[in-house]
Amino acid sequence: MAFPSHSKYLVVGAGIHGLSTAYHLALELKARGTGSGKDILIIDKSGVSAGASGIACGVIRNNYFQPAMRELMAHSVDVWESDAKSYSYHPVGYMQISPEVMHQDVATIAEQQREIGYESVFVEGENDCTAYMKGLFHDWRAKGITSVLHEKRGGYANNTRSMYGLATKAEAEGVRIISGVRVKGFESKGPGSAITAAVTDRGTIACEHIIIGAGPWAKLLWDMLELPKTIEIKAADGVIHRDVPMWVYWSLQEGTLGVDPELQKTNDGKMPPVIHVDSDAPLYSDADGSLITDAMWGIYYKPDFHFGGVQGGAAPVKLDVDADKVRVDPYGTESPDYIVDDNFAHMWVSALAHCQERFHGTLPQYKREPSGGIGAFTPDSFPVFDVFRENCYFIADSNHGYKMIGVGKLVAQEICGEPSRLLTPFRFSRYAEGKLHPVSHSPFPWS
Repeated sequence: MAFPSHSKYLVVGAGIHGLSTAYHLALELKARGTGSGKDILIIDKSGVSAGASGIACGVIRNNYFQPAMRELMAHSVDVWESDAKSYSYHPVGYMQISPEVMHQDVATIAEQQREIGYESVFVEGENDCTAYMKGLFHDWRAKGITSVLHEKRGGYANNTRSMYGLATKAEAEGVRIISGVRVKGFESKGPGSAITAAVTDRGTIACEHIIIGAGPWAKLLWDMLELPKTIEIKAADGVIHRDVPMWVYWSLQEGTLGVDPELQKTNDGKMPPVIHVDSDAPLYSDADGSLITDAMWGIYYKPDFHFGGVQGGAAPVKLDVDADKVRVDPYGTESPDYIVDDNFAHMWVSALAHCQERFHGTLPQYKREPSGGIGAFTPDSFPVFDVFRENCYFIADSNHGYKMIGVGKLVAQEICGEPSRLLTPFRFSRYAEGKLHPVSHSPFPWS
């Protein structure tokens, strides 16, 4: 079949955002009688789930301090639940386990989850928290925990299986997916005007609408669209911060402990919720007892048969490198070799053992294999969902990506002329207008 020279809707990226948007856009067009999936083309420089979506930890949660993020995530959980089988979704729940410094933040989350009808259990006080956790795991031993927020919904999904499930649903609606197509630039009628075509290494594709869902390659496409490299941000106190870089890269710290996933079952023999622990207790090495850190730290983990063990991560590491030096491929040979910090395995497995005795002595079983990756973050570490150049919908997830399957559904509705209240807080204009999201005490930049 000849390489296409035109598509009414051209989607760049075959990860969570590109696939979800294309699939839901096909449904919207059909329902409105204004087109079908045959009007949509997805291109990807590698293939389905070849980038960040394919190595994502797969955690699905609502837990955010920011009201706008919380509402958006609740919507995404609805989408995950709508076809759990196709999306390889495991609704085991999610737990935020925190020290006193985060107590009020988590209490606020619990209160607002009640307000939006998102089911969760909130436990307060060190003794009650310890009793609750021991009710799930007999060997729980983390100290200084004064709040536990147990979300009954959420859980995790198998990353590649869910992406192929989504691709299958899109193709069933007539959407075409072409792999091995790298975007090299865009054509337009003039500076700042609407995009008329995408120039690729296999030919030029004319289009009426273009959707960018490139994950960590966001900056590369952003620069091709001639969008601002630096921006002004109005802070809460009214101070204007100028020349703030639009993009910064963080190395994502994730990995797998090569133990039987069933090691992490609950006291009653069931698969457990995803566990997220933030702590200000000193963290000591499980190998030699030396102090790893006396600063705030955080980890998350879950048993995962796809990864073949207990899989999870810790807070990312900000890269001390100019974003312009990550030129072509954040995962490839032309970018800095920052994937997972050498100290990650020691810290993470020691933190697992700090929380649960069953992980004591398991550091030698850590799997030395590629994981994590590099994330492209916005100035405030929250997503940007907006239209640029008149007809280009840019989905910049700022590494919140995989769990946000519902964003594609909302973007599809916006492309069809139906503005989304849930996406409005994530417009690019928030920086200049000072409409920023509140920041919690979490050690994670995306919380």
